[in-house]
Amino acid sequence: MPQTDQNKSILKKILAIILGFGPGIFAIGYTIGTGSVTAMIVAGSKFGMQLLWVLLLSCLFSGVLIFAYGNYALLTGETALYSFKKHFKFGKVLAILIIVGITFGQWNSLMGILGISSNIIFEILAMNFSSLQAFKYESVLLIATVIIITFYLLMLVGKYTFFEKILIVFVTLMGLSFFLSFFFVQPLSIDVVKGLVPTIPDVPGGKMLVAAFVGTTMASATFLSRPLFVKGKGWTINNLKQQRKDAITAAVLIFIISATIMAVATGALFYNGKEVTNVLDMANTLEPVAGKWAVTIFFFGALSAGLSSIFPCLLIAPLLIADYQSGALDTNSKQFKIITAIACLVALIGPAFGANPIEIQILSQVFNVFVLPVVILGIILILNSKKIMKNYKTSLGVYIGLYAALFFSLVISYNGVLALLNYI
Repeated sequence: MPQTDQNKSILKKILAIILGFGPGIFAIGYTIGTGSVTAMIVAGSKFGMQLLWVLLLSCLFSGVLIFAYGNYALLTGETALYSFKKHFKFGKVLAILIIVGITFGQWNSLMGILGISSNIIFEILAMNFSSLQAFKYESVLLIATVIIITFYLLMLVGKYTFFEKILIVFVTLMGLSFFLSFFFVQPLSIDVVKGLVPTIPDVPGGKMLVAAFVGTTMASATFLSRPLFVKGKGWTINNLKQQRKDAITAAVLIFIISATIMAVATGALFYNGKEVTNVLDMANTLEPVAGKWAVTIFFFGALSAGLSSIFPCLLIAPLLIADYQSGALDTNSKQFKIITAIACLVALIGPAFGANPIEIQILSQVFNVFVLPVVILGIILILNSKKIMKNYKTSLGVYIGLYAALFFSLVISYNGVLALLNYI
């Protein structure tokens, strides 16, 4: 076989693997956005690989929860919030509180995502057109407006497969960009090993970052939306093995990509005593160590992370409300268009007021941890109910994972309360 044909064959196989992603691509899109990138970069720049253990546990528990919620949908045909409302005595109140809590966190996160993405595009433009620096606020706001309008128009296409394909492109670009950056700057092997030993940095902001880590990696929105995306994919009870494989793949990729980002920040920033407080810091601190090419690649990865999160963040409120109402999502409905339009306007608040997007992101991720214990407890109660699950029995390993995740989430929520009290 000629070399060109071999190359085409390999390229086709890689493309088939990438396009073979199922609903797990939405889990990656929800989890690794600019919130996750920001948390990893700030943590890596301040503490090196010290919080790697938090990331590992979060990804492990996320995998269990993605699997549990996905399996429940395939076995019963029901979605999460609809089930809470239907089967629990105080299910309606619980479901509404979850919708409000998650929407608040995700829309706050959307402000940060749009702010960081707009700032990244501005910095890339300013590298080539220095005169733009005098009009930074106006330029960032204009870029943010163009981005959010573009995404809103894309939302109106309203088909699951379309959203999935766009996310696949962004997530693939993001992963490749961060892996390339890793080859320019790497942490010491001993620091990676030490990072797996549970410790919390005893410095101001240490507890906040731990809570933000969990808030962005164990995102409640990821688990609650899983049944809807599984149904949107057209999967049935015959796809149980595929669902399990998809959940494991999503959790593993979330850990690998997130750990790579932290490692890049450790190698480029932590070892040089540099900390990140705004978007431009990422470029200024990386350039002397890794050169302009590495900065461009890293910025491109961060931008892809941001853009890959805008879709899921815009989708979350209409998804949860549709789930509560009937367990089905109509992306062509008037309700869907109005709610996503409101989300777009909320997203512009951060850039409009010139707020520091990195601070917004860290705070929004901390708020996410407070809903998490309720979401985990919900799936535990459902799986324990013989009336709901009938003849299906959940394995001991999944139960151990769910109860461990619940305990972990309660500890982190308590930690988050302390962090916010210290911040205030």
